[in-house]
Amino acid sequence: MKITLLAGAILAVFSAQASAQSWVLTDTESGTEKGNWQITSEQLKLSGEAFSLQQQVLHGGKQEGSKVLTLTSKNGLTIALSPTRGMDLLHVNGHGVRLGWGSPVDEVVNPAMINLESRNGLGWLEGFNEMMVRCGFEWTGHPVTQDGRLYTLHGKAGNTPASKVEVIVDDQAPHEIRIRGLLKENTFKKARLETWTELRYVPGADSFTVHDVLTNKADYPHDYQILYHSNFGTPILEENARFIAPLKSVSPFNDYAKKGLQNWQTYGAPTKDFDEMVFNLVPLADSNGKTVAAVVNSKGDKGAAIEFDTHQLPLLTMWKNTDTLKQGYVTGIEPGTNYAYPVTVEKEQGRVKQLQPGQSTEFTLTYSLLKDASAVEKVEQRVKDIQGETKTAVNETPIATE
Repeated sequence: MKITLLAGAILAVFSAQASAQSWVLTDTESGTEKGNWQITSEQLKLSGEAFSLQQQVLHGGKQEGSKVLTLTSKNGLTIALSPTRGMDLLHVNGHGVRLGWGSPVDEVVNPAMINLESRNGLGWLEGFNEMMVRCGFEWTGHPVTQDGRLYTLHGKAGNTPASKVEVIVDDQAPHEIRIRGLLKENTFKKARLETWTELRYVPGADSFTVHDVLTNKADYPHDYQILYHSNFGTPILEENARFIAPLKSVSPFNDYAKKGLQNWQTYGAPTKDFDEMVFNLVPLADSNGKTVAAVVNSKGDKGAAIEFDTHQLPLLTMWKNTDTLKQGYVTGIEPGTNYAYPVTVEKEQGRVKQLQPGQSTEFTLTYSLLKDASAVEKVEQRVKDIQGETKTAVNETPIATE
């Protein structure tokens, strides 16, 4: 009798957790394409924090046919992502704070309008304006040509339209929302990497989670790389804004970055002719492998933080691009499996990972909008706790040359 009751209780809990409504917005296999679409918590008759979801198909210019899916929470965050552009996050807003930046690329450019091989492999920049863009998965980093093949800047994932997009809303409070997309990097004789991306958000919260599962669908082993290129501008980025993270070591990406090593963790005002500086970081983590990196404004009352698992993403890149506002005043926090050197360098130095046939790996990152001094202080304390008595080693010599 007790066993029967226990089994019934477990089943009831499982059923409650599994109870959800879902909508398929895109599915290449079935030919499903919803186009313009929307739903609200009011229409779903869900109590609690009000929210809405809306997909819009854009028209005109280079964004013709691009799609933007926007999740709006009345007292929380507004999150916009593009199923056309690798399910990447365009911008996040809440409490008067923007996570994102002002790129000269002011349209959601349809990948069909981009030639990744143009500008000697820098064509990726013609669509770059996201708050978070996935660099990878087949390769990432700076362009390089090897054996007649051009490995373009930051790979193809960010310019790969999703083959399937679905929205899931839990019936049970707090009504977690999941937006899932399937990215296929399939090339005859070369690769068959497929990634299920997932955005998870609880309406009213100041944080959201990105959870990706990468699978090698081929019959042969295949290399993979990933950088989560997460970008922040004003109002968080400003003169005397700070980057914080618990670190084992820091080194400049190249000789130019060596010039900024002394004050690499602080930012200047928009500065004409400031070329980008990149720093290679090795993060410290807590006993569970978790760590956090953040950028906070000069007053310490606004910021953005990223928590990630160093078992999955063992390395961290900080990109400092404090050029003029029109040119692109932005900093990047980039958890990854590797650094941004060309794939040839990363292979030589042993930072390229591999999946066996049928094998999967996953990546989980939690992004938080730090809306006030209290939220900033909590992250700063977390950084101090993880750092402990460990001194950050500052290495003046770049670990590689391009």
